[in-house]
Amino acid sequence: MPEITRLSGSREWIDLDFMERERTPEPAMALGIQSHLAGLSLSNTVDLLEALGVQRSRKAIHDWVQKADLQPDSGRSPNQVAVDETVIRINDEQFWLYAAADPATNDLLHVRLFSTTTTSLTEIFLRELRQKHDVETAEFLVDGAQHLQTALQRAGLRFQISRHGNRNAVERIFRELKRRTSSFSNCFSHVEPETAENWLQAFASWHNAPN
Repeated sequence: MPEITRLSGSREWIDLDFMERERTPEPAMALGIQSHLAGLSLSNTVDLLEALGVQRSRKAIHDWVQKADLQPDSGRSPNQVAVDETVIRINDEQFWLYAAADPATNDLLHVRLFSTTTTSLTEIFLRELRQKHDVETAEFLVDGAQHLQTALQRAGLRFQISRHGNRNAVERIFRELKRRTSSFSNCFSHVEPETAENWLQAFASWHNAPN
């Protein structure tokens, strides 16, 4: 996997303040979180840590990712924002992942998981995006989904319908997410939607991290 080559990068984006009573050394914990988000299954991450002399369970690594509460950084001012949604399956049920990306950097700006897709939920997503980033003058790139267009119009945000070009930034990220979540089953099986959303936000934080 090409993303595994990023394991040698900085881990400063991982906040380990949550580990007050954690017995695992911080470097090993950061490596475990990074490795799982970079593409290793929980079982393979356990094997990686064991090779370094650290024995922890799959549940422990899963809990590290959840407790770290990783989020994409706020405070961006993109010129364009690509917005899209895709279906994510959790315990054989359909949920909709909303994502906004900066085509200039390919970074994820905001991700949210909803049980359905409506104009009202799209407005919530856009409101949260505006609270995190300066997007008032940005041009939004969307497909032909009417609820996306309606929500942007109500918010007074500029947009254009685009099915190619810069809007592909978010579609490339979706393809990677779908590959990741289908490549091993221990990510979104037997979890609550909130847990899956937390993992997706942590993935976004890893995706944006410097190599």
